[in-house]
Amino acid sequence: MFGYVRPIQPELKCKDFDLYKATYCGLCRSMRQRYGLLAPMFLNFDFTFLTLLLWQAEEKPCTCRGRCHANPLIKKPMCEDSPALAAAADESVILTYWKLRDSAVDDGLWRGMPARTLALLLKRSYRRAAALRPAFDAAVQENLRALWQMEQDGSSSIDRTADTFARILQAAAPKGEDELQNRALEQLLYHVGRWIYLVDARDDFQDDLSNECYNPILCRYGEEGNDDALRLTLDHSLNLAYSAFQLGEFGCRSALLENILYLGLPLVQRSVFEGSFKEIKKQKIWRN
Repeated sequence: MFGYVRPIQPELKCKDFDLYKATYCGLCRSMRQRYGLLAPMFLNFDFTFLTLLLWQAEEKPCTCRGRCHANPLIKKPMCEDSPALAAAADESVILTYWKLRDSAVDDGLWRGMPARTLALLLKRSYRRAAALRPAFDAAVQENLRALWQMEQDGSSSIDRTADTFARILQAAAPKGEDELQNRALEQLLYHVGRWIYLVDARDDFQDDLSNECYNPILCRYGEEGNDDALRLTLDHSLNLAYSAFQLGEFGCRSALLENILYLGLPLVQRSVFEGSFKEIKKQKIWRN
């Protein structure tokens, strides 16, 4: 995951911003309790968004106060332990491990050493998470293998590469009794995943061009790129994600998710095209 999925704080009500922070801190605590001190270091906004989606619809959030991982002397509001937090923690560790493995391969022997070392340190936690979520782990491995093969072949198909990555996030959707909710979550995660892949490709375009690394936009449009065509397909993914969101039930998290989807993602997209996202990414929460 890459940190592109974030809320716009000035547009949030205080209760929704408090809910976001409680979800973020609750996921951090869950990752620490289940996987030790290393796993929470990889927590980001994308994983928090995943947690918000996995939760059962509620009229009121259930929060408690717990010790902060970064500062144990402080107690902060946190969402209580739940199946959604457990699932998000497990899936976050699996995604992080394979992202590190992928980075280690892409960066080569020496530049990939930090990612390779972190993957080795996280391997024990990954094995535990994979044992708990074997279907998700299998989906991640299958699609990453397919994506790696397309990269090796120098695929110029933006749709094929983005579709393969999107299926990884789609696999994170839980299978509940409500078929409509299942379908809405699968489609929402799929189209957000597709959007993440293409936004990341645009964000890395110049670096990949300089380092002669694979980039689907570079292979499809050449060194000049084609921002007009890319905006069109990104907007299409966002519109389909919005449609899927309208079919789901998200209870007290609806307003927060609307902020992320309708305001956060378009502003991130705009900043990526303008070249300002790398600075914004350093901020804890987006501020206009």
